[in-house]
Amino acid sequence: MATNKTPGNWRRRTQAVRGGQVRTAFQETCEPLLMTAGYAYEEAEQAEARFKGESPGFQYSRLANPTVSMFEQRMALLEGAPLARATATGMAAVSAVFLGALKTGDHVVSATAVFGSCRYVIETVLPRFGITCTFVDGSDLAAWQAAMRPETKLLFVETPSNPTLAIVDIAAVAKIAQAGGARLVVDNAFATPALQRPMELGAHIVVHSSTKFIDGQGRALGGAILCHQDFLDENLQQFLRNTGPSLSPFNAWLHLKSLETLELRMRAHCDSATKVADFLAGHAKVRRVLYPFRDDHPQAALARAQMSAGGGVVTFEIGGAKPEAFRFANALRIVDISNNLGDTKSLITHPETTTHQKMTPQARAAAGVTSGMLRLSVGLEDADDLCEDLDQALKAI
Repeated sequence: MATNKTPGNWRRRTQAVRGGQVRTAFQETCEPLLMTAGYAYEEAEQAEARFKGESPGFQYSRLANPTVSMFEQRMALLEGAPLARATATGMAAVSAVFLGALKTGDHVVSATAVFGSCRYVIETVLPRFGITCTFVDGSDLAAWQAAMRPETKLLFVETPSNPTLAIVDIAAVAKIAQAGGARLVVDNAFATPALQRPMELGAHIVVHSSTKFIDGQGRALGGAILCHQDFLDENLQQFLRNTGPSLSPFNAWLHLKSLETLELRMRAHCDSATKVADFLAGHAKVRRVLYPFRDDHPQAALARAQMSAGGGVVTFEIGGAKPEAFRFANALRIVDISNNLGDTKSLITHPETTTHQKMTPQARAAAGVTSGMLRLSVGLEDADDLCEDLDQALKAI
């Protein structure tokens, strides 16, 4: 067997443990956490050369940090991307892509089913700078094509989407973007690179809220942008350098260590989510269940084509509206009420009144968010315990 393989040729579980690792002179087995704002130079000439880009090395942790760089390299390996840049949050990653790449007169096309904060940036922030947007049904390829303009620069999708778990055909939309001289941006936070690698399907840019399944334990905020060298050089590098949405070394270290178990955790999340989705689908008080790998999901075939498993989130609707949804959530004993997701602990969210509250009723309706909808992030507890907890809470309706 070959013994001279490079990190790019390692299998993913090896990349998740070893990718990007740099050791100090102490030869520690755990990745070092280097909490420093600045770096010293041997001589003034070295500082000058480093700032000119003529000498490699670190200058300031707003620009780069050894621990953050290890996280970036490992994320790039797992996503199959040329490179990565880390940010303080997932929304910082999304905003940096838009604001770094776009200028007055440009146009964005986005799927309707996106996270509320993403919609706010696209619909409210970008127009302040003379950047227009069009929202389309993510599953309608003809709508994507019809929305393209000569000034269209970015197409944006979440797949699976938050919270309706709608699936977008990444390869097909990437071709539409490519033909129109635009780039496709895919938010991969729900699937993670353990289940889906959008760049292999043609996406040009991938963004993450590493706060979610990447961290996996509800501890630390973070984000990541995966892209090609030309996008970094032409659009992203100077924006990040001069606006400073930096990930702290400590948070990077936490996420770096979490990547070691990402694939193992995602398998467990998916196994339990499948059991929970099947349980809810058979319950008389549940009107509808959305889970990408269930046969009754409207895009199950597409989900199976571009994901290796269905993910750790189950969305469902109960009879009635907000009062019944609140009564159900308040009756849960194991599952916590929270607007976060991707934790080891199972979390329930009522999107209409939390994550998508700032959207207009019309926008929520277009995104498929209803008053009786609940988003369940399935944790790592025993699936039978979760089903029993859901059952007793449903009886409270």
